[in-house]
Amino acid sequence: MTAEILINSTPMETRVALLEQGLLQEIYIERNNHKGPVGNIYMGKVVRVMPGMQAAFVEIGLERAGFIHAQDIARLDHDGFESLDNQEVHIGQLLREGQMLVVQVVKEPISSKGARLTTHLSIASRYLVYMPRNKHLGISQRIENEEERDRLLTLLEQCVEKNGLSEQCGFILRTAAEGVSEAELLSDIHFLQKLWKSVAQAMNGCRKITPLYQDLELHMRAMRDLFYNDVQRVRIDDRKTFEKVAEFCSEFMPEVENRIEYYKDERPLFDLCNVDDEIQKALGRSVRLKSGGNLVIDQNEAMTTIDVNTGAYLGARNLEETIFKTNLEAAKASARQIKVRNLGGIIILDFIDMVNEEHRRQVLRTLQKALEKDPVKTMITELSELGLVEMTRKRNRESLEQMLCHECPTCNGRGTIKTPETVCYEVFREILRVARAFDNDSILVMASQEVVDRLLDEDAAMVADMEGLVGKNIRFQVELMYHNEQFDVVLY
Repeated sequence: MTAEILINSTPMETRVALLEQGLLQEIYIERNNHKGPVGNIYMGKVVRVMPGMQAAFVEIGLERAGFIHAQDIARLDHDGFESLDNQEVHIGQLLREGQMLVVQVVKEPISSKGARLTTHLSIASRYLVYMPRNKHLGISQRIENEEERDRLLTLLEQCVEKNGLSEQCGFILRTAAEGVSEAELLSDIHFLQKLWKSVAQAMNGCRKITPLYQDLELHMRAMRDLFYNDVQRVRIDDRKTFEKVAEFCSEFMPEVENRIEYYKDERPLFDLCNVDDEIQKALGRSVRLKSGGNLVIDQNEAMTTIDVNTGAYLGARNLEETIFKTNLEAAKASARQIKVRNLGGIIILDFIDMVNEEHRRQVLRTLQKALEKDPVKTMITELSELGLVEMTRKRNRESLEQMLCHECPTCNGRGTIKTPETVCYEVFREILRVARAFDNDSILVMASQEVVDRLLDEDAAMVADMEGLVGKNIRFQVELMYHNEQFDVVLY
């Protein structure tokens, strides 16, 4: 499957899109005034320990204090390495208020929650994840070929021994390491050792809240984390960014230099490849399927639900075949939308009920296969009798909607607003309350244009009855700045 990376860079933000077969699969956005802290290492200060939650809040210099759980605190032995003792330890034995602590961000602040922190430190390169406090050697589960897994682990052990690092640190082979040579692994090991040395020097004697290590900028991370053998080319629409990426690749990824292109046409790169259109669709609630069916996606605090509908698709044979074809297409489309929208937490997929057991298995396999390349960890349950698939997807950064949108000030996030009729009846109830509480001759109602129009038209008879009931003159005034649910009833 052919893939392509697009990098759109402006003075305001950098956007990276991963396309497969011309379709948007993943989108990353980093704004220059609000760069994500995931992967950064900080010297922080414990500001609150909560024994009941086995957790603590740590100030690291962001808008909100970060959160760390006891299980994310590494217990170090006398040599400074993580202890292998898995016995649970109370948070009060690990941290105290006012203590300075080196932490790493593993999950960025989302909504009202602060960043999620850990003291299990790691730094990533192209092929390896370096763990300075751990002696473990591991390999990504996404490398499935057993012969290649054995080859890479043996190669890594040899590289570590040659450099005398067997008892000094640990490494995990990343998915991108598949097929690499000894020289490439050694190059990454030397780079990571040098990088960690600078971090360790910054840590030494530091007694204030400060960043110790900041991860690469988005366009560099894209080359490090998204560039696999399937990627045929990288197009970059900004000259300075192109030069930075080219220099980065020349030093660390020379084998891909010839696949990097500077895009200089007048038509915007994201517009040319329909990425902006796909982003707009990903902010919508409904997604149309080619068959005529559709997905309805509702994202909220507790979970995200994806409902599959046949829509106008009638099929060519029978109802069961129609449902099966729609569910197959929906499984692929749902996986893509989950990645594009960066949905996290609990996700419930409501497929159309299928009687045929083989159809049910095929739909589930299609969903699992479509999510195989997802860089974010997912867990998927079996298809239930009700046609539901429950899955979880690790949430380490804001979803596309959370990043680009904010809560509607009119509906306060409900997604609906009251009808003008409902608001008019609320106005009548408020008139009765005010009339009974105060002795005056007139009442003024201030409301939106739509509500006032209804009060003077469809509900004019009710207004007349209300004037007779309360014995007061009722006047209306349009307030152009009021939304439909907003009104005031005042003495006049």
